[in-house]
Amino acid sequence: MINQCNRATLTQGRMVPLPETLIDRIWGAHVVSSLPGGYDLLHVDRHLVHDLGGPFAFAGLEQRSLPMQSPALTFATADHCVSSAPGRTESTNPSAKALLPLLRRSCAGTGVTLFDIDSVDQGIVHVIAPELGITLPGSTVLCGDSHTCTNGALGALAWGIGTSEVVLVLATQCIIERRPPQCRVELAGMLPDGVYAKDVSLALLARYGTEAAAGFAVEYVGTAVRAMSMEERMTVCNLTVELGAKIGLMAPDETTIDYVRGRRYAPTGADWDEAILAWSQLRSDDGATWDRELHLDVDVLAPQVSWGTTPAHTIAIDANIPVRTDAADAAEADSWERALDYVGLAPGDPIAGTPIDRVFIGSCANSRLSDLQVAAAIVEAAGRRVPTSVTAWVVPGSQQVKRAAEELGLHDIFRGAGFEWREPGCSQCLATNEEYIGPGERCLSTSNRNFVGRQGPRSRTHLASPATAAASALAGVITDPRTV
Repeated sequence: MINQCNRATLTQGRMVPLPETLIDRIWGAHVVSSLPGGYDLLHVDRHLVHDLGGPFAFAGLEQRSLPMQSPALTFATADHCVSSAPGRTESTNPSAKALLPLLRRSCAGTGVTLFDIDSVDQGIVHVIAPELGITLPGSTVLCGDSHTCTNGALGALAWGIGTSEVVLVLATQCIIERRPPQCRVELAGMLPDGVYAKDVSLALLARYGTEAAAGFAVEYVGTAVRAMSMEERMTVCNLTVELGAKIGLMAPDETTIDYVRGRRYAPTGADWDEAILAWSQLRSDDGATWDRELHLDVDVLAPQVSWGTTPAHTIAIDANIPVRTDAADAAEADSWERALDYVGLAPGDPIAGTPIDRVFIGSCANSRLSDLQVAAAIVEAAGRRVPTSVTAWVVPGSQQVKRAAEELGLHDIFRGAGFEWREPGCSQCLATNEEYIGPGERCLSTSNRNFVGRQGPRSRTHLASPATAAASALAGVITDPRTV
């Protein structure tokens, strides 16, 4: 347990606990030992492994002849390297053919649960962990992937780690960390029609930038947060790392409990009752303090779309691309010019109406059932087809999402309008699986990063919500979904 003297003050001759944040509370409950230099040894409740980094981590364990500490607490999936093509196998692309057998062998040898390419539970790691109940409120969740913060939507402390740290967790079920500074982000108001969680995150990035919470743990609060579904909360927490933060989370509430209830790895019976009681304590105390506070009113937000080469290069869809004189300083103005040169746009032009070549609806940011429902509703309302000049993909985040969408007939809506209906995986989000955006091609994407070459060499990426992606696919140009 955490040393309570570090979280208390002497008042009238007695130790009085200081108000704690939610982050303090979960962190303190997981401290195995306090170490020199301000570091803590923390217990890891859930460890997630994927096909891109997992084989190398298991190899590191094997090279050192180290046994696994707690195989039952690690879960692996095939997502980064697998093809999303209908009828795919592990041999559809070279990276999966090379890495999947290694991951399969390691999981079989250690007893780790693997959701293989043919599993009914296969999917993107940050989609399947919440939907299977692997991620629980108040838990610590680690994965060798920067978007592990997605899991914080359930009130978990979740963050990404490097391969050497993955080896450490496999061997010890612990991690050595210094408690990060903390940032409170208030999302006030209620979302207007046609505006979604992805728009909130992009607007936050546009206002504060990609260094706003560098190295911080972020707690999201406010009326907008409480009104969001769990899947919307996952989208917001997913993009926390784009603010530079390590961790993003939200306090669990009835929405959280209703989401977790009945999932495969969730507690049952008396354990469930005990869990609910514990989760009800997971909130920041009145009077708790933060190292930084950010605020965003969502009442007046319009749909957002990125124009440059970082998620902070974002504007409202009905706005014009910024000009040099809008920049804070010469360095920012120069960076804008480089970004516009790369994406092939001109300052001062409207972003709406920009022709596109590709649309990608998927990724751990926006591939859940509600995302696909929003996109399908736009497609159905528009009553149009994707023009021949555009290639549009819909890639469900998991087999569970795919089945649920097909039961609702969403796949027929997409296919009928000229979209490709694919198999679950990371797909065109990061181009590690032969699924690239071509050089010079412009893609409207629901993923989380628009870095130079992120979706393929010399590819051009615009980030937006599933609604904006669907509307744009049908129009062949970047389109405001509120016009459909």
